[in-house]
Amino acid sequence: MACPYLSYRESADGASFDEARAYCGAAERFVQPMRADVCNDRFELDHAEDCEIYAEHASDDPSVPDPTGAPEAEES
Repeated sequence: MACPYLSYRESADGASFDEARAYCGAAERFVQPMRADVCNDRFELDHAEDCEIYAEHASDDPSVPDPTGAPEAEES
């Protein structure tokens, strides 16, 4: 499963691209193709384990599931 923050955009700031570019919603910026390989879990990479951007933002984002599969703590 690819990173939930990854999207591909064909335009930005009024400019359009010949090819869609990888955009990281967590970092709010375009990322290099090699970074997108991590986001897409290519080459035996895992975004939940190998991406510091994901790790930093996923713990603060309740809409992103816990990559360890641990159940969420209930509030009392």
